[in-house]
Amino acid sequence: MSSNQPPTLDEVGDQTEYCLTMFDDILVPTDGSPCAEVAAEYAEDLATRYDATVHALCVVDPRALENAPQYDQLKEERSEIAERTCAKLSMTGVKTKEAVHTDVPHTAILQYAKDQGIDLIVMGTHGRTGVERYLLGSVTEKVVRLSDVPVLTVKAEGCGEVTYPYTDILVPTDGSEGAEAAVGPAVDIAHTYDARVHALSVIDTMAMGVDVWSGAILDALEESAQSAVESIEEQATEASVSAVETAIEHRNPYRGILSYVEEHDIDLVVMGTHGRSGIERYLLGSVTEKTVRTSPVPVMTVRQPT
Repeated sequence: MSSNQPPTLDEVGDQTEYCLTMFDDILVPTDGSPCAEVAAEYAEDLATRYDATVHALCVVDPRALENAPQYDQLKEERSEIAERTCAKLSMTGVKTKEAVHTDVPHTAILQYAKDQGIDLIVMGTHGRTGVERYLLGSVTEKVVRLSDVPVLTVKAEGCGEVTYPYTDILVPTDGSEGAEAAVGPAVDIAHTYDARVHALSVIDTMAMGVDVWSGAILDALEESAQSAVESIEEQATEASVSAVETAIEHRNPYRGILSYVEEHDIDLVVMGTHGRSGIERYLLGSVTEKTVRTSPVPVMTVRQPT
């Protein structure tokens, strides 16, 4: 393609399967940390290509405050961080807007996104492991589970290694509505960056006993997986994505995703999330949440519409 801009309505024409995903307003929650700064760089790259406004939001957590003078000082510090983030972004010509809110962090982020009509949230994640993440979670994980708009998570470890501009984008799918929600944004980003789309369906070999992995059941699972990746291939082709690859694997889903990322030099994973809540997610987690925590490259999660 000759342009990195998203397709126009005229270019799309009668291709009804393809939905435009326009990132007009991008939110970057920031605390001034190195990882938050890297997240801002990812937002800057997207904003440049989509001509979007980047909102830098700093949150004052009232649970950490003891007195009014401390609040005033902390709010001033947060204001300086937001101002500094916007100043750096503005140097590249990106439109910016800064804000400081007082609330529980994930609540403030989600409310701001709703109030300001945000199209995408870009955040850092520390990729914690062990029992702590099951008991406490993180601000990023809570936003991923609850956000109505896509969330791009950038890993804290190895913050100096950026993966944009994107050349290879992975879209894991199981054919469900939740997985389908991620296809539109993935295809649009691939079109914008002139990137290759990889459609991957992983058949969970641990989900059933060994005795059922033959005959009609396995055939049905493989047929479903093939249909899922072909659907993504069709949508990507209709959107004039330059290259599409499909794959079906048999293994643990999130491990299959991570292996594919490493073996194919993936720059970005785009996948759906069901936004589950309650004790189930603490005990079991989900494929998407595990991928967010362990992926060596950024993961964009797209919540299934309710």
